[in-house]
Amino acid sequence: MTNDAANARCPTRQLLADLITRLHFYIGLFVGPFLLVAALSGIAYALTPQLENWLYHEALTSDSQGSPQALSRQIAAAQAASGLDQPAAAVRPSPGPGQTTRVMFAGDDYGASEHLALFVDPVTLAIRGDMPVYGTSGVLPLRTAIDQFHRGLLLGDIGRLYSELAASWLWVAALGGGFLWWQRRRGRRASGHLDAVSEARPGLPSEPKAPRLRRRHATLGLVALVGLLFFSATGLTWSQHAGGNIAQLRHLWGWGTPSVSTDLSAQAAQSTDPHAGHHATMPMDPAQTVALTAYDQAYAATRAAGLTADKIEMTPPTGPGQAWKIREIGREWPTEVDQLALDPRDFSVTDRTDFTTFPMAAKLTRWGIDLHMGVLFGLPNQLVLIAFAGSLATLVCWGYAMWWRRRPAGPTASRTLFEIYRQLGWRLRLGIGLVALAFGIALPVMGISLLAFLAIDAVRWHRRPASAVVEPT
Repeated sequence: MTNDAANARCPTRQLLADLITRLHFYIGLFVGPFLLVAALSGIAYALTPQLENWLYHEALTSDSQGSPQALSRQIAAAQAASGLDQPAAAVRPSPGPGQTTRVMFAGDDYGASEHLALFVDPVTLAIRGDMPVYGTSGVLPLRTAIDQFHRGLLLGDIGRLYSELAASWLWVAALGGGFLWWQRRRGRRASGHLDAVSEARPGLPSEPKAPRLRRRHATLGLVALVGLLFFSATGLTWSQHAGGNIAQLRHLWGWGTPSVSTDLSAQAAQSTDPHAGHHATMPMDPAQTVALTAYDQAYAATRAAGLTADKIEMTPPTGPGQAWKIREIGREWPTEVDQLALDPRDFSVTDRTDFTTFPMAAKLTRWGIDLHMGVLFGLPNQLVLIAFAGSLATLVCWGYAMWWRRRPAGPTASRTLFEIYRQLGWRLRLGIGLVALAFGIALPVMGISLLAFLAIDAVRWHRRPASAVVEPT
């Protein structure tokens, strides 16, 4: 009896195992290179805090002793040194002794998410350095380069498809591998009585053991399972297409992250004051800039309002009817991400959000992102990330080694997805089809790549000799 004929009589559970095995193989073969790049670049990203502290030590720190000067004077020094005739876009006051103040400017040479940052000694007002910073977290050039490579291979939005492809299939590969480990373990337990008989009677043949490399691959995959699922879930939240769908779902379920409103006109319209609308139209003219002394007032009002974190960012009003936005930027544990909105006329608090009042889903999202970035628990967080990313890279390499040693000798060497799928009952086929369709819509890159897998599988299926194809019973 041929292997195909024997498999045709296998129960449904065995057919599902065969289907998952084949899909697991396709993911490893075709998505493996992208997973390997994501894992290795993730390790490099996890090392950036220490590398940046060493590389940018002069800009980030100062040896000056004494009391810091007024924030307005620090900003004035940065404006004079920048050569830019414009106000600061945001300011991060020195978080403590020996650390510089960061004053950020927008410019024509920088994108919407980029700024030129000048690092000011808060005691001497000396400019310790200047460099571009990126994103709302204000990451420095080294981390920016590694982050953009990790996210999109430095190819912009097109390159981001690679990381979304990797994140879309990683959880499937991890769960599929866990299922296959359980299936093999269950099979070995079921045949345990044969092993006992073989030990008692050496003349009887015993069941052959799995190759050492496959056992190592399965064991490491099981150990790293939770971490791989975490990488996949958090990676998808940052992706282009699946991330947008996830954001809509979070908004629909009320899981969005709260943020302060800086629109004073909207708040005035909701006020019971009959003259509120008139008051809201009185802020500065668009052509005017924020007075430097306003930074001192806003800083004092921030501390008086209870934002006591060392790391904060101050964003001045961007035009009429806009408020100051002050946010804590401490991502370490305990998380400090409270926010305030301040009226530019009297520096009263017009809106605020406190992390302690966030919905649990929003807290988990914040913690998940910070864990993924390796900043929530500092060095231990980095080491755990490196361990899981290294495990993923090892699993990919071991998977290719197993494939190379056991690679098919021809079109009849292994069954295709189509052959296995056609042997399932129609109800199960319909259920699998609907699940695949749902995930293909929710995770578009997964859906398109699945079609590619099926196209390759269809070519292999049609190339098989007619005698080797098992018709469904």
